[in-house]
Amino acid sequence: MNQSAEIFVALQRLLPKHGLSRLIARAAESERPWLKDFLINRAIDAFDIDMQEAITDDLDYYPNFNSFFTRELKPGVRPIARAKRSLVSPADGAISQAGAINENRILQAKGIHYSVSRLLGNSETAKAYEKGSFATIYLSPKDYHRVHMPAAGKLLSSRYIPGELFSVNDSTAQALPGLFARNERLVCEFESIELGRFSVIFVGAMLVAGIETVWGGFEQPGPGAVREKDHSQESLSFKKGQEIGRFKFGSTVILLFKDQAVTWEENIQAHAKISMGEKIAIAQSQG
Repeated sequence: MNQSAEIFVALQRLLPKHGLSRLIARAAESERPWLKDFLINRAIDAFDIDMQEAITDDLDYYPNFNSFFTRELKPGVRPIARAKRSLVSPADGAISQAGAINENRILQAKGIHYSVSRLLGNSETAKAYEKGSFATIYLSPKDYHRVHMPAAGKLLSSRYIPGELFSVNDSTAQALPGLFARNERLVCEFESIELGRFSVIFVGAMLVAGIETVWGGFEQPGPGAVREKDHSQESLSFKKGQEIGRFKFGSTVILLFKDQAVTWEENIQAHAKISMGEKIAIAQSQG
């Protein structure tokens, strides 16, 4: 294991991660022009953010840093793959890992696996994904931070699970077992004609100021009880490529599919860069 990664994780253990994230959240919501412009300009420079893709590069358009960070893109910048039965990437980012779920376990990094049951916070739900497949997508601070549907589907349930707020970058993934099942997360389960049940999981991270969904708004972070909601009687159906939520800082999206539900594209491998709307798999018609 990389020694510098171990040191990075050790430092994170000592930090008041929830307190820091709340502090960052307050600053990111500030509408003081000098502060929000300073934060936006620093982010553009530090992360090499491509403002040519943004709906506008006029900083006056963004009332605070969070509105900039979750900025909309210009129409057509992220075309949605339309091939029959195609699945698309829900977000910009890089593939951390992708492949098969083996014995209720997902590959986090080389030699490190974690439990699907712990990730989902429900052992019964996890049974639906035995021998299924997964993809983990890491969103860096420079990426577009809205999350979209990989395929058309109806929202069945959501489950907010409180937890830690470790960084989700590659160094931490290689050094901290069970990272994604430790951090705060929002598990969203959908039903699709072509795929059957599948899950889109928003994983929080250090300095993430919040997770939002289009149906529930801001998910209040912090310690406490699991919050589970049944949406099956609501009319919450989404098209492929439709926005369903957003992160207010860099984080991770995990996709889970049932056994034999999808066939991954050849380029969907660890560390591959992908864009929202890009074809990542073909549905195998579960019904």
